[in-house]
Amino acid sequence: MTEKTLPNFDDEGAADERREALGFVTEAFAEAILSGLEGDSFAHAALFAAFQELVGAYGEEPVAVFAERLPQRIRDGEFTTASRH
Repeated sequence: MTEKTLPNFDDEGAADERREALGFVTEAFAEAILSGLEGDSFAHAALFAAFQELVGAYGEEPVAVFAERLPQRIRDGEFTTASRH
């Protein structure tokens, strides 16, 4: 089985589709919280589902390489939405 290459998610070509997808995920988060789930529990499940989907589409190694960049992106504030105190 040949593994596909994980696309460059920094590419602006699919930016509109990613923004639309993020809207769906954000709505799902809101619904889960309104239903009484803790946000961090839903976030953990969402990450698990996302990695499952990516591994199914691209294989373990390309996704592992993608994930290796996540710590620095987190530290750089790429996922921070609120101002830091």
